[in-house]
Amino acid sequence: MNYTDEITRAAALLREARHAIALTGAGSSTPSGIPDFRSPETGLWEKANPMEVASIYAFRRRPQAFYDWMRPMVRTLLNAEPNPSHLALAELEAGGWLKAVITQNIDGLHQRAGSREVLELHGHLREATCISCYNLLPTGRLLEDFLAPGGMPRCPACGGVMKPNVILFGEQLPIEVLNAALAHVYQADLMLVAGSSLEVAPASHLPLEVHRRAGRLIGVNLMPTYMDDIAEVVIHGDVADVLPRIAQACAGE
Repeated sequence: MNYTDEITRAAALLREARHAIALTGAGSSTPSGIPDFRSPETGLWEKANPMEVASIYAFRRRPQAFYDWMRPMVRTLLNAEPNPSHLALAELEAGGWLKAVITQNIDGLHQRAGSREVLELHGHLREATCISCYNLLPTGRLLEDFLAPGGMPRCPACGGVMKPNVILFGEQLPIEVLNAALAHVYQADLMLVAGSSLEVAPASHLPLEVHRRAGRLIGVNLMPTYMDDIAEVVIHGDVADVLPRIAQACAGE
């Protein structure tokens, strides 16, 4: 489908909005070659039980299993480049039509694309923390151990296992980031949801909060979500195709 009318409507809503924000999920990075979690056959949870490899309880018991599972994805993340959806969101922010990007992704591609106000609810890979002495280090210093077959980065201070600063199942979200995201949500009169299945709380609740406060919703996802019934505009399309067209429509191109 072409979605010309929906894209025109989405652009009009963004231009009219006083405080528009975006919420992005794994689907916004799949065009960059990063697999999502739930797609049949290709999703990361198709081949692994998340509670066995990506929970804080599993990490503390068997950190090697986490690193063995994570290693191929980290290599993919290091080689990934921002795709047109990331660039479009940066353009919307630069044009004044978007105030912030709240993301469930840990890949840093929004920042690399030029977005300035990025709130990473699920953490990032730029730093790691020792689970024994809480020493904080940039991951650049640990990458050799991180990527080596069978490798597991250890703290140079105490020898404890280093954990990347991503949020695993069973961990609390970073409170400062969450509070900053909520501050935007409470001000928002429009939320653009792109590439999120809206199945992981508390991020999945944010569109409902915007809607509860009489804000409007725009959804751009390949697959349906619960938000489809309450959104002003719903586009089941590729974010890398749809978001650039919305940005162009905002700019009057």
